[in-house]
Amino acid sequence: MEKAVVQQRLADSGVVAVLRSIPEDVIVEVANAIHAGGVTALEVTADAERPAEMIAAIDEDLEGTDALVGAGTVMDAETAREVIDAGAEFVLAPNFEPEVVAACNEAEVVCVPGIMTPTEAVDAMNAGADVLKVFPAATVGPGHVSALRGPLGDIPLMPTGGVSVENAAAFFDAGAMAVGAGSALVDYEAIENGDMDAVRERAAEFVRAVETARSD
Repeated sequence: MEKAVVQQRLADSGVVAVLRSIPEDVIVEVANAIHAGGVTALEVTADAERPAEMIAAIDEDLEGTDALVGAGTVMDAETAREVIDAGAEFVLAPNFEPEVVAACNEAEVVCVPGIMTPTEAVDAMNAGADVLKVFPAATVGPGHVSALRGPLGDIPLMPTGGVSVENAAAFFDAGAMAVGAGSALVDYEAIENGDMDAVRERAAEFVRAVETARSD
């Protein structure tokens, strides 16, 4: 899929579900439940034991749907290449590592490095980043997103880390393209109990909050 198409679909989705510390034997079932809740962008974090295999399994299972499967917490170029080979259509990181951006650009895959300051934002965009992950968003709040957009213009920002149903609207009002969400969207207790209906409903609740925020 072309980078421009993936980036637009990320923007259209409004939210990326961060799938962290989920056992491999249930990751596909969890991904299906979250997708059934209306979340179309799914991020498997690379700090899992076998992230490439998990990405490939989800990608195969959701093939033919509107799901986008990506990788997060990608800290080096070697990992970036591994998850891309497994089928990741976008790559996120908590930091800006030029070699990761370069590996994504070489493979023509959307890259979303983590930034906090205007200098990091400009450096990442100049290196070829497609979207900027404002992380950790809870530390600085929605005001930081609007403050970045002031001097830097219409840059695509994805606040992640502490975004919830309660504050999602504030981040979109500040100019976020989309948001990333982990435990606020992924019901880990329900996963542990095998209750995929509850997993789906938590995801649907977050999607409803995003849709409401974007329609106001």
